[in-house]
Amino acid sequence: MNGENTKTSSANCDGQHILGLGTRFGPNWPGRRCLAKTRQGGNCQKPALKGRNRCQLHGGRSTGPRTEDGRARISALHYKHGRRTKERIAADRERAKANREIWAALRERVALMIADGTLPPDYKI
Repeated sequence: MNGENTKTSSANCDGQHILGLGTRFGPNWPGRRCLAKTRQGGNCQKPALKGRNRCQLHGGRSTGPRTEDGRARISALHYKHGRRTKERIAADRERAKANREIWAALRERVALMIADGTLPPDYKI
């Protein structure tokens, strides 16, 4: 390439515009097209995926597992830790309820002790 003419011209590109015409996605491409409706109202010109009738943009994503085994498998894959499971959330709610009851009883006792004069009137919990 040193010192050679690397400029593109019709002399060194003869016939290159014909190469690959059978594999390009032009109007005469022989493969199966997506044919989904576009926003402009025409058909999608992308090639359809193998085994499908739509391209990767219009084929739609998986609707997810349909069997109980498949759902369990996906659930296990998405399981990160045990902090937000249904059982843990229910236990946290029970613990919060017990704490609220304890604090309510404590406030009640303090109010009685303030009324009896055992605690000063400006006592704060």
